[in-house]
Parts: sequence; C-alpha cells; structure tokens
Amino acid sequence: MRKRRWQTIAVILLVLSLLVSCRVNRRPAPSKGAPAIPKAISRGANKEPNLKVYVKETGKIKTMPLEEYICGVVAAEMDPTWPLEALAAQAILARTFTLEKIAREGGVPSRGAHASTDIEEFQAYDASRINDRVREAVRRTRGVVVAYNGRFIRAWFHANSGGKTATAADGLAFNKEPTPYIISVDDPISLEAAPAKDRVWTASFSKAEIRKALEKIGQNPGSFDKVTIASRSDSGRVAAFRIGRATVSGPALRLALGSTKLKSTLIDEIEVKGDRIVFKGKGYGHGVGMSQWGAKGRAEQGAKAADIIKVYFHNVTLHQIWD
Repeated sequence: MRKRRWQTIAVILLVLSLLVSCRVNRRPAPSKGAPAIPKAISRGANKEPNLKVYVKETGKIKTMPLEEYICGVVAAEMDPTWPLEALAAQAILARTFTLEKIAREGGVPSRGAHASTDIEEFQAYDASRINDRVREAVRRTRGVVVAYNGRFIRAWFHANSGGKTATAADGLAFNKEPTPYIISVDDPISLEAAPAKDRVWTASFSKAEIRKALEKIGQNPGSFDKVTIASRSDSGRVAAFRIGRATVSGPALRLALGSTKLKSTLIDEIEVKGDRIVFKGKGYGHGVGMSQWGAKGRAEQGAKAADIIKVYFHNVTLHQIWD
C-alpha cells in the first residue's frame, strides 16, 4: 500500500515537473498589436530572420542574422561610446526602420537584397566600430520594435533637434501617408547636450551656388539679390524660402545645398554679405523623430530606452517579436 502511494506521488511530481518545464521553455505569445515579421524574410513566428545585405564596398551580397546587421548600423549611426540606453534606443529604431522598409518595399530590390550598407539606399553600416557596448545594447533589445496600430512605424532619427522636433511634413516634406505618431515636441535637452558647433551655426553660400542648387531641383529663380523666408512650420522651421521668382520648400533647398552644409531648416536669420547669402540657425538634421543628442542627454539623466523613444514618438507601443 505504502509502495503504491509513493508510486502515485512520483507520477504526480513527474507530471508537475513536465508542466513547469513546458511553461519555462514555451516561447512567449506575440503581444497584442505586434506587427508581423515581413514575409520576405520570415522563418516563422518568433524566429530571428536572416538578411541579404548588399555590401557597397565589395559590390557583393552577404547573408547575416538581422541582429548582427543591427550591430553594424548602431555602431555607424551613433557614437559607440555613448550611454547604453541611448544605444539601446538607437538599436530599437534601427531594427524597426529595417523591418518597416522590408515590409513596405522589400528592402533594396534594385540590389536583390533586403538591406544595404550604402547610407543613400538604406542606413549607415560600419562593422569595424562595433564594440561590447553596442553588442550589449543590441542584445538587451533583441527583437524589440516600435509599432503604431499594429504596424511598424517610420523610425526616423536625426542628430540634434535644435530644441524642438518637427513633424514628418515639416522636416522632410513627407506627405505620402499619415504619421500621427510623429508630433513636434519641445526638446531643450537636445540643444543642451549637443556640441557648440551644432547648437548655433552659420552657413555661407554664393549666389551662384544657390542658383545651381535650385536648378538641380528644377527651379529657375531668375535674378535675385536675397533669400527670404516665405513661411514657417509650427516647429519654427522654414517651410518655404522665396528666392527671386522661385518658392522652394525648406527641406528641398537644404538637400540641394547639402545637408551637412545647411545643417537644418531651423533658421533664425538670413543675411546678404556682398555676393554671399549667410544663414544662421541651430540644430543638425531634419528634426523628425528621435534626436540622437537628446537621447544621449536623457540616458545620462537615467532614462531607459523605451522612455526615450516615447518622448519622440507619440502613442506607440514596443513589442518583442522574436527572442
């Protein structure tokens, strides 16, 4: 009788141990509102995809795990010595940017690839800059993405907002689809954390350079002596410039002149000095989405990656779509 009782207890314990083991090892179910891994790269639910990456330097395609690719992006897009939570926020946005672009247009179909190391085609990438801090930031955010209404967001970021971020329409003249999760937010910490050369700057162009830039985008200003601000957006950025008989959007002129020369469209003043037009402004980049210097400043104050992201993206949710 006693032997049978012990046998019964042993069976119960075995069943319980199996149930506990199943619970521990069971993959978590996708959270509500999580976007699906794009079919073009999916290996099944909750499994990390592999990417075909076009390597600009060799002209060849290299296949690698998506998280390995994200390490190279984070190392290239942000200083790899920065605070871990800033790097983690960058990793989440880089992963989201990658998956959104693959979901929307297959990645870089012209290269027969899902991604590219050419910044003009996809994102910056530099495996030589990867360090332990970058790897840890990517590891601790593994599979985490940002979504709005069950879809990957357009995960834009820039260097320094100049104290106030822009909507997609204001900063990028982007109107292809609604982006209600990107609003203009006050961001003084971005300006405080940034280096002096990016807080307030001056850019000077000859009239010939401005004319050439306008012609590049199909505009003919005719004769002009000055450049004026035709309108501003709610974030204070130049929505449109008036140059002679041409009216050109702020983002378009910035790109035509060179985005590293005219650092932003957050222009305070435009002066004429002889044959040159001098712009005085602040910030660096289009101002849409996350400010990287703002992320650094917030991380130094103790903010976590998710908190940083939710400052710059409104009403979004974070999901881990593979473990």
